[in-house]
Amino acid sequence: MNAPVKLAMTLDKLPMRKRAKISAIDWTSMSENEGAQIRNLGLEEGVEVEKLYQGMFGLHDPIALKVGRMMIAIRKLHASAISVDILA
Repeated sequence: MNAPVKLAMTLDKLPMRKRAKISAIDWTSMSENEGAQIRNLGLEEGVEVEKLYQGMFGLHDPIALKVGRMMIAIRKLHASAISVDILA
């Protein structure tokens, strides 16, 4: 495994095709139902993700991520609540 580089940012700000490890999630910024959906997608502290795509036209919604062997999409609002450390 690659060691995380201590360059903390939120998932919505992660550059394309960069891998990162989730360091924290602000569960209080989303409803209980939204939090459950995020967990069901496999997003939690310690998980490695890669940003593959984001929508165009200023909103940059949704954001497509690689999580393990899956590709998932989340809203920018939720990605902004997820802190990550870029992997070297």
